Amino acid sequence: MSTYEGLYDFKLTEQEEERAKRLHEQNIIIDLLFQGPLSPSAIPDSISDRIKELCEPYKDEPMVYSSMPAKIITKLSACGEIPEYKEEWYKSGITAGNRELHLESLDSIITSMAEVQLQFDSADWLIKALTAEDIRAAKRNGYKAGIITAQETDGLGTNLDQLDVLYNFGLRILQLTYNNQNQIGAGCAEQSNAGVTNFGKRFIARLNKLGIIVDTGHCGKQTTLDACAYSTTPVIASHTGVEAIYPHMRCKSDEEIIAIAKTGGVIGIFAMPWFVHEDPKHTTIDHVLDHIEYVIRLVGVDHVGIGTDWPMSDVLWSLVYFKEHIAPKLGFAKGDGPSTETIAGLEKYSYFINFTRGLIARGYADADIAKIMGGNWLRVFEEICG
Repeated sequence: MSTYEGLYDFKLTEQEEERAKRLHEQNIIIDLLFQGPLSPSAIPDSISDRIKELCEPYKDEPMVYSSMPAKIITKLSACGEIPEYKEEWYKSGITAGNRELHLESLDSIITSMAEVQLQFDSADWLIKALTAEDIRAAKRNGYKAGIITAQETDGLGTNLDQLDVLYNFGLRILQLTYNNQNQIGAGCAEQSNAGVTNFGKRFIARLNKLGIIVDTGHCGKQTTLDACAYSTTPVIASHTGVEAIYPHMRCKSDEEIIAIAKTGGVIGIFAMPWFVHEDPKHTTIDHVLDHIEYVIRLVGVDHVGIGTDWPMSDVLWSLVYFKEHIAPKLGFAKGDGPSTETIAGLEKYSYFINFTRGLIARGYADADIAKIMGGNWLRVFEEICG
């Protein structure tokens, strides 16, 4: 196991460690809400200092100032100035992770499309995953696959035709709401718990027609239930947790989990310290695995996956600023993250084998581990996207 770093102490035997290495290397592994492959601890201090210097002129514009580091990291990585970008992805063993568009405004749509395309154009080892076969081919040929996703829809207005444009660009997964109310439905931070609107129902129908997966990660309870009722294809929650384990607004109730599973969909469990356990400073990968196991007991092993959503591809000073100045504007309660905490066992994406190791420690069979680590996501992707 010398090729892997940051091994969490699951007390595996030598034979179990060899099994974990074999499974991790042979399986298609998908992190469907993937902020990496970089993380603050993988970004050199010299790069962090350089980024801060570049951002300082924008400190009077909080939203711009907060978003700039991730954009600069993307550009520097594309130019080869942060070799850790590729190194971390390959060390992680992750076959496919999402590349995220930002659809909150027309400007952000245009800018993020350019930034995402730059990632594909500049890295000869990264391919755009439009179909399940693209992901399989990436695995066979030693490449990595990027699945284009988006978490908000405000910039689209009520023009459904824009979805066709985004689909043609490569968008394959779209979240209906992000915490708050929009024209489609209510997010998880809305007290009204209003469900999907009339327009939202038409929006879901267009997603179904195009072959874009309906994501309910940040949706409110009724919006999630309505999406499951209206969608004719499997619905997912790309990154969430289990409300029965930790009652946070970002977690799903048993009713929502069951509804998603009944569509044939998958519940992705995140690794965000503030959302899976009561003490974010002492949250471990075991706590994340508890959420995974709960979903398995409730709806079966065919309906759970991983969507870590953490750690961020950002620098520490920027994360602190985000928590203090930006998170409250996005519907998060004061002090409710995101910030600098990480999951013990997933401080870097290169530690991703700890998921495989943890599932072995909990007694799962090889076939079930393959489903949890990526097979379930691949099944839904193939059914909807081809």
